[in-house]
Amino acid sequence: MESRMNHPAIIVANAMSALQSVGAAIAATGLPPALVELANLRASQINGCAVCLEGAVRDARKADEIDDRLFLVSAGREAPTMFSDAERAALALTEAVTRLSDRTDPVSNEIWADAASHFDETQLAALVLQIANINLWNRLNVATRQYAGVHTW
Repeated sequence: MESRMNHPAIIVANAMSALQSVGAAIAATGLPPALVELANLRASQINGCAVCLEGAVRDARKADEIDDRLFLVSAGREAPTMFSDAERAALALTEAVTRLSDRTDPVSNEIWADAASHFDETQLAALVLQIANINLWNRLNVATRQYAGVHTW
């Protein structure tokens, strides 16, 4: 298996540093790293991005996340004792923002209000940016067939 091309963020001058700057800005808000990785994991599961799944699991473990929770991210609604209300709200928001074309009102007022009840404005903004950011990485990796375990960048 070979990638279609080297990673686009490397080919286009300054793109990698710009994308990494977005991640750094999100991290600077104090959004918990484990929560960021749960969102990354869920979006990457939906989008089928193995490279990002691999990275999210690795980074979640660095943030002291346990395997039992990582295994259940895709079924978080059916594992209410494994995730806090705030984590479930973040995962629901991640799913809604990632699956924009699945319904007429992809990010319903109910999903938004639930997330907003658990996060202040800065945290909520950081979460939305993180969801958009991981979706960008997913799309770059899937489109160019970047494979897990075979990094060319």
